[in-house]
Amino acid sequence: MSSVVISTRVRLARNLKEFPFPCRLNEQGREKVIEKVKSALKDSNSPIAQEFSFIKMSELTPQQGVSLVEKRLVSPEFISNTDGRGLLLSNDESLSIMINEEDHIRLQVIKKGLSLEDAYDTADKLDTLLDENLEFAFDSKLGYLTQCPTNLGTGMRASVMLHLPALEKSRAIGRIADNLSKLGLTIRGAHGEGTEPKGALYQLSNQVTLGISEKAAIENLKSITQQLVTQEEQARERLCSRIEIQDTISRSLGILKSALVISHDEALRLLSNVRTGIESGQIENISTDTIDGLMVAVEPATLTVKSGKNLNANERDIERANMIKAEL
Repeated sequence: MSSVVISTRVRLARNLKEFPFPCRLNEQGREKVIEKVKSALKDSNSPIAQEFSFIKMSELTPQQGVSLVEKRLVSPEFISNTDGRGLLLSNDESLSIMINEEDHIRLQVIKKGLSLEDAYDTADKLDTLLDENLEFAFDSKLGYLTQCPTNLGTGMRASVMLHLPALEKSRAIGRIADNLSKLGLTIRGAHGEGTEPKGALYQLSNQVTLGISEKAAIENLKSITQQLVTQEEQARERLCSRIEIQDTISRSLGILKSALVISHDEALRLLSNVRTGIESGQIENISTDTIDGLMVAVEPATLTVKSGKNLNANERDIERANMIKAEL
């Protein structure tokens, strides 16, 4: 399963009852929300509270903000205007709380592999911890109240990150996407709505939040994910039996180990090929964890932040090639 499902994410949207939605808050109001959420975590006396650091978004450089998006720790919308916005981030970056995004609180949990129940359980515990000191906007008929009606109800978005090279190559993704929409799910690029898939990475998530329980939504997503995994594995077995695909995989590893300059898109494409080779048993002595880490590390802003230098596009391509060679 881990060969196809890279990670799981569960996100909960919550709002404080006594405050208007963030879009209607002035600067003072936003600061009050930030302090309330920070205090709710700090005053909980829970060991988990000690794991979090607070980041004032307006104090980050643009590159640092984009890097958080590349790591899927915050949304693109969250960094579009950083005034009056804060982020509570755990030391291992598996837990994050965006404050004053579209809603007052966007709490998210990221776990490796297919871990929907585990991720939801952690999110639910953190949600309960905050609720002990905050009063969330809730309606007995509508559930949790959110700025966007599409999040009403559970306020939960659960998603899995999938590596689907065989289904992509067979051009089955379009048909699959149409079928998934009828089941209340959506599949899109790794960074969510409006993003193109690169490196055969896809995000599968639930769309329905109203009139369905969190447990039912999780079970539905898990069931569909398992079906997609089976389809990918079957298609991959056929794909990787072809000598030209095996050749592509070998050449991809050779380029990654020897290139002096490599672009972001080429790196993701070649890393995807190598990951497929590892999963099929063609490539040994390299782990999928190494490739998954590189798929994040090659992102432009993340690469720049890690280098500690202000790199232009060409310098990034050189730095990227050097980093990949060193890692492999």
